[in-house]
Amino acid sequence: MTKALPSLDSGELAPRGAQDGTSARAAADAPEVLLRALDQLWFQVAGTICNLRCRHCFISCSPENHSFWFMSRDEVGAALEESAALGVKEYYFTGGEPFMNREMIGILEDTLRLGPATVLTNATIMPQRTVDELRRLSRASRYTLELRVSIDGVTAEMNDAIRGEGSFDRALGAVSRLAAAGFLPIITTMQSWDDRETDGILVAFRALLAGVGYDRARLKILPPLHIGAEAERTRGYRDVERVTREMMADYPAELLLCSGARLVTGSGVWVCPILLDDPTARVGDTLTESVHAPARLDAQACYTCWVNGAICSNMPGFTADFT
Repeated sequence: MTKALPSLDSGELAPRGAQDGTSARAAADAPEVLLRALDQLWFQVAGTICNLRCRHCFISCSPENHSFWFMSRDEVGAALEESAALGVKEYYFTGGEPFMNREMIGILEDTLRLGPATVLTNATIMPQRTVDELRRLSRASRYTLELRVSIDGVTAEMNDAIRGEGSFDRALGAVSRLAAAGFLPIITTMQSWDDRETDGILVAFRALLAGVGYDRARLKILPPLHIGAEAERTRGYRDVERVTREMMADYPAELLLCSGARLVTGSGVWVCPILLDDPTARVGDTLTESVHAPARLDAQACYTCWVNGAICSNMPGFTADFT
């Protein structure tokens, strides 16, 4: 049962991190979204530490980015205990690369006693012993364990240009091992191609995955977020790409992740995983404190969610999710 929560045209590219007077006024007048229910709880379990240096990463994770550190099993456990009284329905783990956290298996074991869990992973450091541990956890729990594997292209050339040399083959190897173990991983890919190519990309993805033994492919296409490394790779947001009060007038706010989720880190609670680099998106020291604070849609990345719906969760908002 869900518990009740307290009420709570120029087109020119703006320089990264800069705001002119018009932009500052627009941000100050940004709409707010109340937390209707805490359905999803996210954990920045690997902080901003990753074994890859993806050229599109919206929080610029890398082996050297220590802005946020690994969360310990005890830290996650404290938030899990707190979440039980707040009606959380499912749990998500992200980073960085979650499996760089040496306590990840234990963290999942604790989580799967409470509800379904999803791990967002690049799957490039997932040997057979890790897959075996994940299968053991899945079989021992009454709840579902999902793996979301990021592969940004249907060829090594396409993927590795974004994720780094060798990442395509390593991720595919992990998908093959996961499929053999009975998992149906959700393959997520950022759309780096023209809309007219989407049907062909989907056909190619299914053929690619069937070739490694995964013939019941689940595919999720994500839009690019023009912040972090992606702002350097392609472009930043245009000044007109921001959410206004008028845009929210007849918009179903429940499609936005921030209306039903919070992100726990080792340094407090944020409204969502996309805005980790935005200190104004921090809404409390504790989970209980955070449910009272609304999410302000003043970050331009909020525009991408407004256009596409809740892009982060397993279930799509407006974003294409092809199964």
